[in-house]
Amino acid sequence: MRILLDECVNPRLRLAFPGDQVRRVAQMGWLSLLNGALLRQASPDFDVFVTLDQNLQYQNPVAKYPIGILVLVTRSNHIDAYRRHFEEIRRAAMDSQPGTVTVLRLGSDLTVV
Repeated sequence: MRILLDECVNPRLRLAFPGDQVRRVAQMGWLSLLNGALLRQASPDFDVFVTLDQNLQYQNPVAKYPIGILVLVTRSNHIDAYRRHFEEIRRAAMDSQPGTVTVLRLGSDLTVV
């Protein structure tokens, strides 16, 4: 699986995806791109885009991009807030479909919306 982590996501989240190709927006040189341009640029090279941006799906016509989008909702961007949910995050990324948005709420329980 080819995964792109948004600049707002803790880069250590890559640990949730062992064996997968994980890159950050900064590594790709795409920090200056706005969301629509970023999705357009990332679509040919990545299967899933992981972000904390809950407004992305409302600000962009995500259905037109052949990339799955995984939005993580968390109170903290510290790696410990993610670590106990690695399996669920990985499963959600694997199940992600092009042109769709999956929202995961990380808290005492992880729920898919």
